[in-house]
Amino acid sequence: MGRNLLKTEQAITFVKEIFSRKLIQALNLIPVSSPLVVLDGTGINDDLNGIERPVSFPIKSLNEQRAVVVHSLAKWKRVRLKELEIEKGEGILTDMRALRPDEDYTPIHSIYVDQWDWEKHISPNDRTFSYLKSTVLKIYNALYETEREVELKYPHKKAILPANIHFISSEELLQKFPDLTPKERENAIAKEYGAVFIYGIGGKLSNGFPHDGRAADYDDWSTINENQQNGLNGDILIWNPLINSAFELSSMGIRVDKKALLHQLQLRDSMDRAQLSFHHMLLNDELPECIGGGIGQSRVCMFMLKKVHIGEVQVSIWDDQQRERLADQEIFLL
Repeated sequence: MGRNLLKTEQAITFVKEIFSRKLIQALNLIPVSSPLVVLDGTGINDDLNGIERPVSFPIKSLNEQRAVVVHSLAKWKRVRLKELEIEKGEGILTDMRALRPDEDYTPIHSIYVDQWDWEKHISPNDRTFSYLKSTVLKIYNALYETEREVELKYPHKKAILPANIHFISSEELLQKFPDLTPKERENAIAKEYGAVFIYGIGGKLSNGFPHDGRAADYDDWSTINENQQNGLNGDILIWNPLINSAFELSSMGIRVDKKALLHQLQLRDSMDRAQLSFHHMLLNDELPECIGGGIGQSRVCMFMLKKVHIGEVQVSIWDDQQRERLADQEIFLL
């Protein structure tokens, strides 16, 4: 078993090297360092859906000021674009590591999160659905090409991604499958097309509910774009036949400007956050316009290497009973 695990580790390295190189080329990104922790109370940490608890601890050398382990770097990256004076049309890529202790365990979720977190400086004129779509196509093409390189190196890992990715708004998806839950709708559309980008996630749909939760202060999910669909954000999902389910690889979007931030804070009854450091900078026009997102490293490796459990491609914490049960199925966690 040990040698097989070692081969898996080598294959993980191969996938990460190939895809990160293609992503850098596709989006004109510069690799940079990133933090594991940020100070609490600054508004920098990603609030995800607004209810997940970060890992928090006091720092002795800072008079017991508290720090939090990041959930993701959605807002930190925007500040970093400013600090590094990144030009329009350029961006940054970070190798993000995060902890989400409130995450529910499933074969595709653990409390440890590893992402390619990227952010790109754009012009105000790029705040359009067409720009979002062109960026999604570049990312998907990098995924598509990576899978084919994996197949060349490991012929038994057959490439299955379709050549094209389908675009659909969350409202259109609701109208297409009105009797299904959001996750059931994702399964249905991903199975139909093989790869899909669902856009406009966070705002209420015609049934009175959002497709999924989004924080108010990073992705712009409330702006009406030129196609008259809500939102300038979305998720890349593919169909994963090994687990018979839609499989989210990336969440991304054009980031809020001042107008969208105020609107979304009002919608969420969170105007008190406008006083936080990050939000204050944005409202004072001190931060660049940008687009960004996260792409799950373990998710990509799991799909490319045709694994059925995320623990096969990342080291996390699992209970002994689960390890034993999976080992009986010849599924060995790292």
